[in-house]
This record gives sequence, structure tokens and C-alpha cells, in this order.
Amino acid sequence: MSRAEPSAPQGRGELRDRPRTVRTRRTTFHAALLRNELLTTFRRWRTLALLAVLAAVPVLVGIAVKIETGDGSSAGGGGGGPAFISQITNNGLFLVFTALAATLPFFLPMAVGVVAGDAIAGEANSGTLRYLLVAPAGRSRLLLTKYATVVIFCLAATLVVAVSALTVGALLFPLGDLTTISGTQIGFAEGLGRALLIALAVAASLTGVAALGLFVSTLTGSGIAAMATTVGLLITVQILDQIPQLHALQPYFFSHYWLSFADLMREPVYWDDLAKNLGLQALYAAVFGSAAWARFTAKDITA
Repeated sequence: MSRAEPSAPQGRGELRDRPRTVRTRRTTFHAALLRNELLTTFRRWRTLALLAVLAAVPVLVGIAVKIETGDGSSAGGGGGGPAFISQITNNGLFLVFTALAATLPFFLPMAVGVVAGDAIAGEANSGTLRYLLVAPAGRSRLLLTKYATVVIFCLAATLVVAVSALTVGALLFPLGDLTTISGTQIGFAEGLGRALLIALAVAASLTGVAALGLFVSTLTGSGIAAMATTVGLLITVQILDQIPQLHALQPYFFSHYWLSFADLMREPVYWDDLAKNLGLQALYAAVFGSAAWARFTAKDITA
């Protein structure tokens, strides 16, 4: 009487395929979690209002320059105002650089601080944080997803300013070849490329604030308190960065090299301050991201 041979190869094949199936399911879940966080963030009225304010800044700057130069005078003739403002009348593309320079010191980081400060504390305040942790995401993965969402908001907010400025600049002023800070001429297509690089540099400059805001968000269960604290820290650092007696400490403030994006409008490009800025933002992201992880993974979630 013959025995039936076990289907060993098929069983081993199923075992080999099982880790791949688990990885696929985890990847799908992670993508779904990030997509859900992005939809939740960008559907909030607060987020839409922040983006609307950011989009309105280039409109106001463009109209103000147009009115000021209506009699043939040059904008910013007294030397005041944001960088590049005196060049807007010659080329509307400079409105992109001016708008980013005008919004970076306060409006953009404030918007990022609001979103980052509300990331964890807002969920705790509304009572949804416990339910998020019930899902098989884990605290570390959930925190990483929250940070990724805030970083994507940094990019979206910066692009909103840039696109709004480019649209207004094209409607109100001529477009064409532009003159760099170094005095050389570059084509309009290259100017658009420089504008995109500047927008990416500005977005990267906000990643340190995003990590700081996320850390503050893990310290409290009140979204309003976390947002107010983050914005307050932002204003404090900006003030300290203007005090001459603190010149030895200022290179370590996250806002110190923010305006280094102007070096992308030089020919050749000056990379020194840009590299220092990116390195400093990476340091802040690592330090406060680690602090947020240590706090959040050890925190007793009661709401």
C-alpha cells in the first residue's frame, strides 16, 4: 500500500511567499495611513485658511508694487522692503523671490508651527489619538507619518506662495530674461528653474520648525497650547537672532540661514550658507524628532 507524498515544495513555497505578502500588506497600510493623514490635514478649514493667507501675500505685494510704480518710479527705491522688490517691475518672476522672502520670516513658519503643533496634541484633545493607536500602526510609525505629513505641508505651503506670486507677476509685470545678483543675464527658463530650487530650499528650511512643533505637540494634550507654544518659540528665536550681543549663538538658531536661498540667484551659486542651512535643519529635525519619539513612545495615552 503506497503512501501519499506530502506536497512539501508547495508548503515551502507558501512559507517563502508569506513574508512577501506581509510586507505588501504593511506597505499598503502605511500608504493608506499617510494618505488618510494628508486628507485629514488638508481638509481642515484651518489649513485651508492658512494656505489662503499665504496665497494672498504675493497678491498684496504685487498690487502694492504696481500702484507704487504707476508714476514711473522704482519699487523699494528707499532701500526698504523684502529682497528683490526693486526688480519686480523689470521682471514679474522676481515677485516669486520677493514673496518667499516676505513670508519666510513669519507667515510660512507660523503656518507650519500651527499644523505641527496640532499633529499629536490635537488628536489627544479630540479623543481620537487612542483609536489611532489601536490600529496596527505603532507609535513610532504613527509619529513618523505625522512628521511626513507636516513636511509635505511645508512643501505645499511654499509652492502655494510661489505659484501665486508667479501668476500675479505674469499678470501685472513683464516676463523674460532676468539679471542675477551677480549682474549676469540668465534665460527665463533657467530663471524658472532657479525659482523652483528656491522654493525647495525654503521648504527644506521649515523642516526644523516642523520637528520642533511635533515635539511640543507630544508634551501637551491641548492643540491650542501646542500651537501657541510653537509660534511663541518661533517669534522668540527670531528676536534673539537680531540681537548683536548673541552673535556667537545665532549661527545655531534654526532661522539664522533662512534667507540664504538668495544665493541661488548668484552666478555662480554660493553654496556655503545653503549647505549650512540644510545641515542645521537636519540637525534640528534629528534632535527634536528623537525627543518627540522618546516622549511619545513613553507617554501614557489616556485620550
